[in-house]
Amino acid sequence: MEPRILVLDGNQRAALAAVRSLGSKGLWVAVGEDSSPSMAGLSRYCSQGITYANPFTSPRQFFENLLKQIEELNISFLLPITEATTYVILAYRNELPEHVSLPFPETESVEQLANKNNLFLLARQQGVPVPETVFCTNVEEGFKALETINHFPVVLKPFKSKILQPDSILSTQVVIAQSVQEASDALRNHFFFQFPFTIQSFVEGSGKGIFALFDHGEPVCFFAHRRLREKPPGGGVSVLCESAPVDDQLRIHAEKLLRSVAWHGVAMVEFRVSADGTAYLMEVNPRFWGSLQLAIDSGVDFPWWLYLVSTGQTVPQMLWQHRRVRWLLGDLDRLYLVLKSSSDTYSIGRKLVEILRFFKPGWRTRHEVNRWQDLRPFWFELKQYLRALKS
Repeated sequence: MEPRILVLDGNQRAALAAVRSLGSKGLWVAVGEDSSPSMAGLSRYCSQGITYANPFTSPRQFFENLLKQIEELNISFLLPITEATTYVILAYRNELPEHVSLPFPETESVEQLANKNNLFLLARQQGVPVPETVFCTNVEEGFKALETINHFPVVLKPFKSKILQPDSILSTQVVIAQSVQEASDALRNHFFFQFPFTIQSFVEGSGKGIFALFDHGEPVCFFAHRRLREKPPGGGVSVLCESAPVDDQLRIHAEKLLRSVAWHGVAMVEFRVSADGTAYLMEVNPRFWGSLQLAIDSGVDFPWWLYLVSTGQTVPQMLWQHRRVRWLLGDLDRLYLVLKSSSDTYSIGRKLVEILRFFKPGWRTRHEVNRWQDLRPFWFELKQYLRALKS
């Protein structure tokens, strides 16, 4: 029987990268999103686009719609891209047809990593450095903990970035508090601190990540990149990045964690490296990441290899190459933020340099979304971008 793949979250850049990867191998790929059309759904490598209910506002209806599409399209491989769709599917995974392959380990293993409170306890057991951490199950425990903390800033981290509830998904955020007062205000004003969370010491340093693919507890490959420009400029989403050698310290830490839960599938492990070189664990995301296209261009074809290991096939030998990839519209947003910033942050001279860098990214730089052989996703993204500017 011909394999039939359904990639979800079609407006995500990672979804587009996955569709291009799998579709270019001759596989039949459908794309789902809660609106139509979607960016990845317009790719030449997409065979069919589908829609479903918004998982944030109607998680159960989203899953019901998904089951119907799986049956009608005879889907054999299901690939959610975001945490929202992933958590809903994992919550109801026992209702999926037996013939559908879902590239994740047991739900308990996912919870060990996706739940930050569980993750930091696991990291301690595995000897992976974590910031100084106080574990709290509710707001009251948080207020008591603040009475004992003398060093600021501190970081208040909800146990998950997306919390699945019966009728919705709650999006949370990390709060960096410079004082007891700021931390107390956050606990009072943010509903998600009614759920478990941690209070951690703030680690001065640079953020680094490592990307991995595991096959039932065994590592298949690792990948790393270097962020060259981010949006916002002070730190955020990568808009220009290049492939980089894998840091041995980060790889060892990531491998310990992922092996310990018999991980299966992809994972993004985030660290913050302090001035003395210590890599402190920040979080593990059980999903694809925004700059996935860079890994594929560099010879580490995560979507294709994930499909192969999930269907019992052999992964080819990796041929790593140095590549650089730019998200054009994200880079344009970054330039705008630079140009409107105060002269104290960016002088006129530095702003002129940033303009030149934007228009001369380097002849070897590839564009993430806009590719000559598959331009329709970019035109869709550009229309959405211009529409947002007018609103």
